[in-house]
Amino acid sequence: MRRFEFVDGNSSKFWMPEVQGANFIVTYGRIGTAGQRKEKAFPDEEAALREYTKKVAEKVREGYAEVGAGEAPAAPPPKAAVAAAPPKLVLPRRVAPATPGPELVSAAGVALTSLQARLKGPSWKVTRLARKARRALRALGGVDPAAHPALAAPFAALMAHVVGPKAEGRLPVRHALGLLSAVDVAAFQRATDMWKAAPAGSVPTGVAAARTLGDPELALRVTALLAERPDLRDGSEDAWAKRWGVLKPHVEAHLGGAGSSLAAFVGGVDAGGDAHLSKRLARLGA
Repeated sequence: MRRFEFVDGNSSKFWMPEVQGANFIVTYGRIGTAGQRKEKAFPDEEAALREYTKKVAEKVREGYAEVGAGEAPAAPPPKAAVAAAPPKLVLPRRVAPATPGPELVSAAGVALTSLQARLKGPSWKVTRLARKARRALRALGGVDPAAHPALAAPFAALMAHVVGPKAEGRLPVRHALGLLSAVDVAAFQRATDMWKAAPAGSVPTGVAAARTLGDPELALRVTALLAERPDLRDGSEDAWAKRWGVLKPHVEAHLGGAGSSLAAFVGGVDAGGDAHLSKRLARLGA
């Protein structure tokens, strides 16, 4: 059985996949424990193997590295001559790995708290503080804020301010996604679940659309691209195009594996009259 491990900051996890007949089975948990076992039945062995291949690719994109000498399950005999497999796509890391000390974690906590305290201030100040907080988080190497007491509360509070009462100050979704892009994808999953549970109409359209991809890492990156506003000094169109150029093959491969296409995904998003989102969707589908 193959074994994959992810060790980064306070995260120390393993994940072991296998196929038994038409069943796809994973054993996962913290390194040093027996972990938990989950099993999912499929119509046939070929379908189970497709799920196996898909999930292994997802874990590698998330930063898991294979250890040990286990073997992958053999694929069923091809029904027809098959061309040589294309080179495997490897999604680049969003954040350079690091081993942050308590000083850096504390500094990031202060930056998040400062941003939270000034959400009612002028937009230029909120933008400046959001950028400072993002830089402080990136210096931590992609940690999960929930794993650090100094980060957990202010980070969660900021995510709540995306859909909270306007009277308490709103964090623009593009700034929230900037912060989420600097940390572990688990934080994005928690934030989107929170937004989804908010009153009807509160969830940003681009976020809701990207969730349909079914892959949290790809959803985060696509959502961030949809929300980016170069016209508000969030970056440049050239930089945006380069990032999409890197991400596009991964999104197309993922959608193709699910029996869909980029054109179908883009066409299925209702921009809700948002001119900026319509423009970004057009760029994705170009």
